[in-house]
Amino acid sequence: MRLVIWLALRDLLRDRVHLICNVAVLAGVLVPLLVLFGVKNGVYQALIGRLLDNPATMQIDTAGNSAFGEADIAEVRGWPETAFATLKTRALFDYVNIRAVGGREKREAVLEPTGTGDPILGGAAFGPEDVAISAALADQLRLAVGSEVELVTQADDRPRQLRLTATVRLVAPAERLSGRVVLADIGKLDLIEAFYDSYALPDHGITAGKPLSERSPSFEGMRVFAGSLETVAPLQARIEQRFGLRTEARVAEIESTLALGRNLDLALALTATVAGMGLAASLIFGFWGEVARKRRMIATLGLLGLRPRLVSLFPLIQGFITAVAGLAVSFIAFLLAAAAAERLFGGGIADGGRLVVIGGRDAALICLGTLGFVTAAALFAARAAQRLDPASVLREWS
Repeated sequence: MRLVIWLALRDLLRDRVHLICNVAVLAGVLVPLLVLFGVKNGVYQALIGRLLDNPATMQIDTAGNSAFGEADIAEVRGWPETAFATLKTRALFDYVNIRAVGGREKREAVLEPTGTGDPILGGAAFGPEDVAISAALADQLRLAVGSEVELVTQADDRPRQLRLTATVRLVAPAERLSGRVVLADIGKLDLIEAFYDSYALPDHGITAGKPLSERSPSFEGMRVFAGSLETVAPLQARIEQRFGLRTEARVAEIESTLALGRNLDLALALTATVAGMGLAASLIFGFWGEVARKRRMIATLGLLGLRPRLVSLFPLIQGFITAVAGLAVSFIAFLLAAAAAERLFGGGIADGGRLVVIGGRDAALICLGTLGFVTAAALFAARAAQRLDPASVLREWS
């Protein structure tokens, strides 16, 4: 075995032209495919990254007036597609005035329900007395994390305002929460709705109105987040089918991006298949031609006592070495091409992303696939070497 490996290496190094030609053919096919694959990954990851950077991409909101209870939201939370879900009060009461405790300046803001697990909060813990506010609101009122704020509401038929205090737990960046928005626990929103419905709230200094014990909470809608981009459409369809209502989500944008990824994969697979067929033909005939050209040397090895199985390893070893050399040259050329592409076009990728991306796992799979592909091509030459009859070959040269 060692003798065959040593002889194969010596022969390959002595006949460098054949090695260089095969390496050039291999690199000529691999480098363009690597660049195409890297660009596909870079562009697609940038598009997906833009969607994932904004958790609202996976948000589903119910539209219209419906009636939901705690059992309904518990059911939705139990679905495998759901990452977070909360009830919503009537849209008529979604507006509040907010100001810093002790401050005079106030702003009108949209009030939305949230809670621990809300993707907009980025995993931050959230209590019933906490609120999250948008960056625009924080800038206008000069608020920061830890600030004490007042949520103030007033109804025409109520003699007093409802004032609820809360602590700013999070200032959401503009790409996550745009405009003037306050995210609060659903309990606060429900309390504000009870105020507008003329119920007495003695704990908040409002004694006039209907007894709160007579109230049966009912919620107009849901605010739901899917666990991934792929589950947004199925979750939206499931909600609409289960509750018979219309919902709003960015399904069209998500589906178009996912479809683009599938189409790019298909186009790349087709290109790689056609290129692979040409490469296979070139390598098969190249290795086979080398065996035919070196029939006398291979026959001599057989006469020296090497078994046909060991003789057949001769082209396989050379094919493996050719593949390793071709991969080395291909990845060096790919890195140079990727660096040039990044310099020329990389500015079009936002947030410092890379235009050409091939991960370690993908690179390892490409290497294994190439080694297997070239070795398989060398098998045809190995079978030809194994079938050689040393006596017949040497008679031809006598």
